[in-house]
Amino acid sequence: MSTNKSVARSATLISFATLISRILGFIRDVVIARLFGVYTIAQAFVIAFRIPNLLRDFVGEGATNAAFVPVFSEYQHRRTKEEFWELANVVLNLLLVVLSLITLLGVIFSPVIVRLIAPGFVESPDKFWATVELNRYIFPYILLISLAAYCMGILNSLKHFAAPAFAPCLLNISIIVFALLFGEGIKGLALGVLVGGVLQLAVQVPVLYQKGFRFKIPKTFNHPGARTIGKLMLPRVLSTSIYQLNNFVDSIFGSLAFIVGDGGVAVLYFSYRLIQFPLGLFSTALSQAILPTFSTQALEDNHANLKHTLSWGLRATFFVMIPATVAFMVLSNPIVTTLFGGGKFDAYSARLTASALFFYSVGLFAYGGTRILQSCFFSLKDTVTPTKVSALALIMNIVFCASLMFPLKIAGIALATSVSGIISFFVLFVLLEKKIGDFGNKQVIISCVRIFMASLCMGGVCYLISRNLAGMNKFALLGLETFAGVAVYALFCFIFGVSEVRELWNWVTGRKR
Repeated sequence: MSTNKSVARSATLISFATLISRILGFIRDVVIARLFGVYTIAQAFVIAFRIPNLLRDFVGEGATNAAFVPVFSEYQHRRTKEEFWELANVVLNLLLVVLSLITLLGVIFSPVIVRLIAPGFVESPDKFWATVELNRYIFPYILLISLAAYCMGILNSLKHFAAPAFAPCLLNISIIVFALLFGEGIKGLALGVLVGGVLQLAVQVPVLYQKGFRFKIPKTFNHPGARTIGKLMLPRVLSTSIYQLNNFVDSIFGSLAFIVGDGGVAVLYFSYRLIQFPLGLFSTALSQAILPTFSTQALEDNHANLKHTLSWGLRATFFVMIPATVAFMVLSNPIVTTLFGGGKFDAYSARLTASALFFYSVGLFAYGGTRILQSCFFSLKDTVTPTKVSALALIMNIVFCASLMFPLKIAGIALATSVSGIISFFVLFVLLEKKIGDFGNKQVIISCVRIFMASLCMGGVCYLISRNLAGMNKFALLGLETFAGVAVYALFCFIFGVSEVRELWNWVTGRKR
């Protein structure tokens, strides 16, 4: 329980920082939506910003979760400080070389990259070259954000979460400020991304130096810890590339305007950004906070503590993700029209975005649960299994997108992503059970059933409020629906005996079980 409380405290800190970042990110998306709608500049930004984010996950945050944290946690636990910081310098110098080369190639081959990622843009020269130009401007962001992710990996392995958690807030602030300063056009968006990348790195470097880091050029790059990180990173890079290709599958199909309608890329972006709110606020925060604990527990011969933490992590994730799923499905229309409606974000934009949000939300619980399962695999230094499952998800997503986009248009692409995500989660669940044995599966299933029943009751109340009070001010109505939904969900969690809400209540009131 003390371990879970420590993880919970870390997750709470990350969640709070993520909440601030998501609120700022929402404001950023509202600014972009109202300035550009779902049309040319908005679509260009979505594609151009997604490309360096893809590479960031390859050598940045993805590497941090899969390779940096487990290896650095082991060095911090079993080696001297000198050995720890020696490894940190070797990895940093290797990253600088690799990232500089990637940045240069990305700027040069930008037209080729855009053709591959958004083939539908080729039919519209204005849209295509706006995307290419914007991509060239912001491609150096990959260097900045990957170095920031490196700092995050070092600090997280030392169980310092504050600075890395708050750093993304600076990116959103930067984009908001520069977009408003420059208005319509790509210059403000490009400057906002680049300055935001600098700020995210700058806020973590002083903390890293305070912890003991000093930059040095190593005598040799042939370091056993670096080799271990490389071995762990290779399948993770493959896994991440497959995962990101999954996202790009949505963009590729969404760019085919003659099938799914105009603005498909931006529609998918805005709807998935809403889905990312609860994921980033809770699931990502929890998986990030739980990974160092997993990594330490995986070193024990007996995996009993690891299994206990894993079961708790899954149940805590479902406690938030399942009601969020129901809420998004019931309130997709009022959420989109209330939050984004206005300016160039017209009725057409709202209708398509709401339909995509509805079907993306179907897989929300699976997206969150998968992150916890992947963190457990990473702590066991198994990055191959998640890679294979990601490959399966990619194939399924392509098949489902190709099948569903004709009858359901843009909504079919969102549904395809959800279905492939759900199947991937259950495959990972079964494989992890075979690897470490039963980890309280019965308790997890019972908890899910109870949470689902409470969530259905919550959804029913939200639907009745939305239907019977449709004449209210849209902001007041959404606020009422949110407040009532949370209150009803908590009430029915008590009625159906959901242990997670009782544990939360006992913790808040200071009672001990």
